[in-house]
Amino acid sequence: MTSQQEAVQEFHPRVHAALGNPQIRNNFRKAMDGLMTKRSAAFEGMDLEALRDLGAAVRLRALSRLPELLEQLEANLQKQGIQVHWAETGDQACEIVRDICQARDAKKVIKGKSMVSEEMELNHYLEEAGIEALESDLGEYLVQLAEETPSHIIMPAIHKNTDEISELMHEKTGTHRSKDVDYLTASARQQLREKFMQADVGVSGVNFAVAETGTLCLVENEGNGRLTTTTPSCHIAVTGIEKVVEKLEDVTPLLALLTRSATGQHITTYFNMISSPRKAGEKDGPEEVHLVLVDSGRSKIYQDEELLDTLRCIRCGACMNHCPVYTRVGGHAYGTTYPGPIGKILMPHLLGLEKTQDLPSASTLCGACGEVCPVKIPIPKLLQRLRQEAVDGDSLRPSVVAGHGIKRRKLELLAWKGWTLMHARPGLYRFSTRWMARLRGLMPGKLGGWTDYRNPPRLAGKTLQQRLQERQQQKTGGQS
Repeated sequence: MTSQQEAVQEFHPRVHAALGNPQIRNNFRKAMDGLMTKRSAAFEGMDLEALRDLGAAVRLRALSRLPELLEQLEANLQKQGIQVHWAETGDQACEIVRDICQARDAKKVIKGKSMVSEEMELNHYLEEAGIEALESDLGEYLVQLAEETPSHIIMPAIHKNTDEISELMHEKTGTHRSKDVDYLTASARQQLREKFMQADVGVSGVNFAVAETGTLCLVENEGNGRLTTTTPSCHIAVTGIEKVVEKLEDVTPLLALLTRSATGQHITTYFNMISSPRKAGEKDGPEEVHLVLVDSGRSKIYQDEELLDTLRCIRCGACMNHCPVYTRVGGHAYGTTYPGPIGKILMPHLLGLEKTQDLPSASTLCGACGEVCPVKIPIPKLLQRLRQEAVDGDSLRPSVVAGHGIKRRKLELLAWKGWTLMHARPGLYRFSTRWMARLRGLMPGKLGGWTDYRNPPRLAGKTLQQRLQERQQQKTGGQS
């Protein structure tokens, strides 16, 4: 069992621990409020809905031709000298990266930000093979120093405030305790700069892979991505198979949506476009470039017309920033690579619904995630479907069908059958509600976990129909 599978099974204890930690709640509340404000300001003066429609159309068009576009991408990359590898599982992807490193006798790997590599647990795999893997993104670097996992897909260390970061760097790297963010950032940059020069291999993610031109696009703000992909003699990019787009012009609306939705920026500091290894006469760039295309359950999602929408995601994190649940418990409570709303609909199919059945229920269904998604993924609708499948069976995994998966409790099943019976027969409904109102004093004070934080509902002395009839009689009497 992977560390993610173990962690997600401790979801409820993690949630309670997060809710009981005022520092965590304060850190996330402050950070999320800031990100929501920046996003709103970044889209001012733009026709946001038209841009979202365009972004959704671009992603849907690419997904509708996914097998064809992946083959086109592979062919164009290979023409330009980039070696393409296919991995059905995360473990296979790790093995491919390890084999490339060992073939070059590489001992040190520097990594740019990559959520797919987090999903694969690549760092642990390489360390077990005797290969040092160091994160170069500042947030990822801090998380690695703390021996933690990212709590947000865009800002990995967002759960820490300045004092916590200062103390962490002091303990792990010997820097002075300071509230000066510039000093802390410069210290981390200095520590990492030497690692770039010593690294044998650079590993990065991919934001968009353009099939038409054979171009790998990377979006970043710190410059570490550019150093990772050019300074070492070998560059390995890893990405999920869904990141492919058809044409280079398709990147324009997606980039506009990604940067504004993620950090409230009109454009990021760096936009890297990689199409080949170093060519003759060029003074920088890697001698070898590899692309590892990772499936890891995505093809199963692709087979379902409704769940296919999950693969539209451009990893902006906006759904997390606006989610009232994520904002209060943070990313670590979920125990998965992708937390928040997108994680609740993606992780059940990457790890198995039988291991993640609690995630889809960790939602208020307020709809905020669907309203801000830049490519219009119907997250609330998908959450409702997964909630149903968590009880009645998972249609994508035959081993988790009704009778073999998570079943309703007998008392719950009996209650819903009674509800259905009563509401299908008007006479029985009127009889039942009348007597429930008269016997309201006998209702228990506790109705399961729901009443741990709420008062139980109390039936009024009269039914709604009785109250409406009385009101109508009063109106009639008043007019006469």
